[in-house]
Amino acid sequence: MKRTWVTAKQLAELFGVNQETVYRAYRTGKIPGSQMGWNIRFDLDEVHRVMRQRAEAMPNSECARRRAIGGASRRRAKRTSPRSVKRGRNVQGNDRRS
Repeated sequence: MKRTWVTAKQLAELFGVNQETVYRAYRTGKIPGSQMGWNIRFDLDEVHRVMRQRAEAMPNSECARRRAIGGASRRRAKRTSPRSVKRGRNVQGNDRRS
């Protein structure tokens, strides 16, 4: 079996993600790669195999629950922006402009 080595840029184009996302996944150990000198190369078949295993290990209900919880908590927070606080001389009602 012949190995197909690809760069991070090529892998990012294949998966439709940013190149930095590929590097981040490599650094965190989510996808395997080999460092050859200064460059990092990825075995395409090995990356597909690992990603398929990770997808099968996580049930769909858990994926959906994680997304729903994250979105709901962000909507519930209703934080006010620090810029929404009224400051400055325009708010104080200076009459010098009249």
